[in-house]
Amino acid sequence: MERERTRFDHTLWLVGMMGAGKSAVGPRLAERLHCPYHDTDAIVEAQEGRPVAEIFAERGESAFRAHEREAWQRLAGQPAVVSLGGGAVAEPGAAQALAESGTVVYLRARIETLMSRLGAARGRPLLAGLSAAERRRRLEKLLESREAHYADAGITVDTDDRTPDEVAAAVEHALYEATS
Repeated sequence: MERERTRFDHTLWLVGMMGAGKSAVGPRLAERLHCPYHDTDAIVEAQEGRPVAEIFAERGESAFRAHEREAWQRLAGQPAVVSLGGGAVAEPGAAQALAESGTVVYLRARIETLMSRLGAARGRPLLAGLSAAERRRRLEKLLESREAHYADAGITVDTDDRTPDEVAAAVEHALYEATS
């Protein structure tokens, strides 16, 4: 007998470090849950008419985070899967607001996995132009500063050595278990 589909009637927030797989897993998960998918980076880029890297370069991280917050606040409470930027959950008050408006899912990956997936990270403003050793140190520092916020997620799924489809299935299973 086939398991009943996960009942989905709220926002599912995907959080985690850059390279953890949020943008790859999000659309697959939304398809599995029969709901819309949104990526806050893409929303901000569409509104601003330029890539996130340019927004960072021209106006700084705080300007980007303000636009990102506006984007996720508009989506809060809607039945949808939403991928957030790696630092969104660490912004003041964000973790609580996200948890109150939906389920926060931390897609966790080891530093080695992140390094492999990100490569030279040319399109990643916080890592662009750094040597591999510098990228690794920056990732370690970012993870250290964000880990407590990620740890508060309602669901944590490891993405190491898994395809986006496998991670989406694992998240769906965790949601099913949480609602049974």
